[in-house]
Amino acid sequence: MYNSPLMTTGLCVALAATLSSCALPKQPLLSYWKEMRHKKAVPLQAGKEYEVRKALSKSIPFRPSEINGYTFVFQAPKPPLLVALKTHHNSQMRVRTTAYTHDESDHIVYGVKNAIGTNLKFGNVRSAAADWSRFPVGTKFRIAGQPGVVYEVDDYGSALVGTGTIDLYKPSQSMMNHWGVRHVDIEVIQWGSFERSVQIMRDRTQWKHVRAMMEGIEARLRTAGLPEGAEPITTASL
Repeated sequence: MYNSPLMTTGLCVALAATLSSCALPKQPLLSYWKEMRHKKAVPLQAGKEYEVRKALSKSIPFRPSEINGYTFVFQAPKPPLLVALKTHHNSQMRVRTTAYTHDESDHIVYGVKNAIGTNLKFGNVRSAAADWSRFPVGTKFRIAGQPGVVYEVDDYGSALVGTGTIDLYKPSQSMMNHWGVRHVDIEVIQWGSFERSVQIMRDRTQWKHVRAMMEGIEARLRTAGLPEGAEPITTASL
């Protein structure tokens, strides 16, 4: 075939024009391949059954009937604060309790209101104050020897932070004084919510004891060993 500089130049120009008309990725091919791979990957859906197959060793002749198959059902990840709540293992424990009332000096500014903005309760369901990083808001418990009475943590107090003490609400100072300090056996019938505790305290961090409770909840997250910034599991991982 006749070859000349003019023909060679023409072929190069034609080839360049052809390539320029192709829809090639503008980013490096490796990153483009990763992007396309993730586009095809579908996040796993909770409750749906998935199958994973594991091939035999390369040294063994291929026999489809001997390929190991596994199935699993993906469970939706739980909120971090809910996972941290699982660090509570005991529903029965012995705790130190004290008592308070709405008209004592360090509570008189709040009157009959508790930390969540509702009225303090004294009846079949009674209010209690605690360190919310230990007993989150909404925690319900019974005290041994008091049938028919349920206490609910809906309040907190600066003197309680960092302790395991629970403060029980009494409607009068005489009842408060009569209770004094007692170590009692309690049964937690429902753990409260760390998430709700954080939501309530988020705008109150100007107070030292509130900051301490927030830090206590964060410490529970670290103790639970929760991964930070983990990517969702997708079908590309199977």
